[in-house]
Amino acid sequence: MQVVAGVLVDANGRILIAQRPPGKHLAGAWEFPGGKLEAGESAVAALERELDEELGIAVDPASFESCIRVPWAYGERSMLLEAMLVRRWTGTPRALDAAAIAWHAPRDIDPSILAPADRPVLAAIRLPAHYPITAPDASPDVVIAGLLAALARGERLLQLRLPGYSTDVARDVAKAVLPEARRVGAHLLLNGDIEGASILGTGVHLRAQQLGELKERPLPWTSMVGASCHDAAQLARASALGCDFATLSPVQATASHPGAEPLGWPRFARLAETASLPVYALGGLGPDDLGEARMHAAQGVAGIRGFAR
Repeated sequence: MQVVAGVLVDANGRILIAQRPPGKHLAGAWEFPGGKLEAGESAVAALERELDEELGIAVDPASFESCIRVPWAYGERSMLLEAMLVRRWTGTPRALDAAAIAWHAPRDIDPSILAPADRPVLAAIRLPAHYPITAPDASPDVVIAGLLAALARGERLLQLRLPGYSTDVARDVAKAVLPEARRVGAHLLLNGDIEGASILGTGVHLRAQQLGELKERPLPWTSMVGASCHDAAQLARASALGCDFATLSPVQATASHPGAEPLGWPRFARLAETASLPVYALGGLGPDDLGEARMHAAQGVAGIRGFAR
């Protein structure tokens, strides 16, 4: 089954969510308005029709922007949810087919109130295009300076990785950077340190081996959770755990993992398109590769040396 959803964005950057009415599947959950495609109907035409029927608004299909495609299954019921951003419409949205509608800034929406298939859509809206990772051979002082510089130039999602140092040192680095990260509304993720992330109130980036060890999402929905993935099975596991996003690597050959076989863009795209969460391209990439990554179904690009400035 193919389903389409519209993410209405108003002039203040707020987005609209609708509450499913009593008597329907997932009653009471919030979602992005939309519905199933009719026979022979395109996704664009379906969204135009659904927004008229559910909200009483007329939209310009030419203004739609692709957001994310989410394969999902509710038990034996499989679907493909295609979400599109909608920035222009005529009329005032009304709850014609929902228990209620509400406007919120994306950062203020608690993902736990959303229908599970809609959570990756919210994550895609909230996540930036860049995901810098600290250099593994840098000293703590250099890492602190680099993270602060990244925040100053506008980066809003950062991974703190210090493999040559103890978790206590990494946590001290995080403490030095957190006040500025919070001031500008950025997310700082600790590599693999779930306990430290819980104590400090940061996010965590799970290592691939941790995906098989965990039984549930390791942090509350108010904290960002990412995951390192290298194949379809790991992407599926990251989604099942409720991770907000994943990195998929290596796309290209890297100096840090010289023995790893690169995925290449075609294989990366095949994996990203079938993943049920936003995916960053990682491995031999930098900011200049963002356009290519977006063409191959990536949320954005992640990297170490390519982001060093």
